[in-house]
Amino acid sequence: MTIDVVDLHEFYRTPLGAVARHLLMEKLAQRWKTVSGLSLMGLGYAVPYLDHWHHSHKSGAQRVLAAMPDRQGVIHWPMHGKSATTLVHAGTLPFADQSLDRVLLIHCIEMEDRPQDLLDEVWRVLSPGGSVMAVVPNRRGLWARFDTTPFGYGHPYSRSQLTQLLRHSMFSSIFWSESLFMPPFPTRMMLKTAFLWEKLGDSLSLPFAGVHIVEATKLLHRPIAVRKTQSNHRLTPFLSPVSAPAGFRIDPNA
Repeated sequence: MTIDVVDLHEFYRTPLGAVARHLLMEKLAQRWKTVSGLSLMGLGYAVPYLDHWHHSHKSGAQRVLAAMPDRQGVIHWPMHGKSATTLVHAGTLPFADQSLDRVLLIHCIEMEDRPQDLLDEVWRVLSPGGSVMAVVPNRRGLWARFDTTPFGYGHPYSRSQLTQLLRHSMFSSIFWSESLFMPPFPTRMMLKTAFLWEKLGDSLSLPFAGVHIVEATKLLHRPIAVRKTQSNHRLTPFLSPVSAPAGFRIDPNA
């Protein structure tokens, strides 16, 4: 079950969407403090978060792109200037091998029927030393249980499921965090105490956050299992013929 780009756009215009974006953006920006000279792409519906790097003169990013899956639809972004968005099929991204340094996945993995194909394509376009950051609904959190927000759509993941998914696509996780500890209710009290919920959840490592945040790097070589082999063959001597001296005769009756 997926969600339309129009509904995603409208959610982030609501007070609850604005609070969710702010809470997530704090942790994303902390991990990617600088993207100077790098190519950054957001896949899924990442434009509310890409604004941080696109409009920040300090970021110094070489380029910032937004790729939106065909199942969701596409909107113009940024609001002013030339469009930096493209409509893509998640299993065949229109980018060259090793052409991107940072990839942000949000409202993406959980929406895909074949997330393995998506991550395989991300691995292909990511440069050596590059990293991918994924924001994925937590199956134990409240946000995944209500379809009043985009985080209630698609297939939520546990941490172990997400780890296994990344590993199968040859990614190694280097950072884990959680966010959206507040219940997903747009009441005035919840919105005012959202940052208190977040601080409390981080300090106590509460397991019921709304989303997982994981950063991973690509493995450049496929691991090969080393197997110990055991031979049952017995070693036998190898005899080479030697020429006898001239005039030498072997007596068969000896």
